[in-house]
Amino acid sequence: MSNAKDFVVTEKEKKLLIESAELLKALSHPMRLCIVKSLCSNGACNVSNMQSRLKMPQSTVSQHLSKLKAHGIIEGKRQGTEIVYRVIHPGARQIIDLLQKL
Repeated sequence: MSNAKDFVVTEKEKKLLIESAELLKALSHPMRLCIVKSLCSNGACNVSNMQSRLKMPQSTVSQHLSKLKAHGIIEGKRQGTEIVYRVIHPGARQIIDLLQKL
């Protein structure tokens, strides 16, 4: 049987739990999971390639990329006229690896 002190959470643990919950929320949409999985598996990619692979409108892909970028999961770097996206969050990579093992 657990006692009350087993449920004590330090400020550091609380901060980590909040950050983890935010990461999971950002990844909670199937299309965002698909984008992150693809970027983890295939490396960097631009919006046009993602759009053709996902068979979705560019605006929809861009909205998902924007959310992932805002949460620090991906970054976009300009290469000529294109922006190429890649996963930069190690926790997101770990989540994708774990999901692939299920």
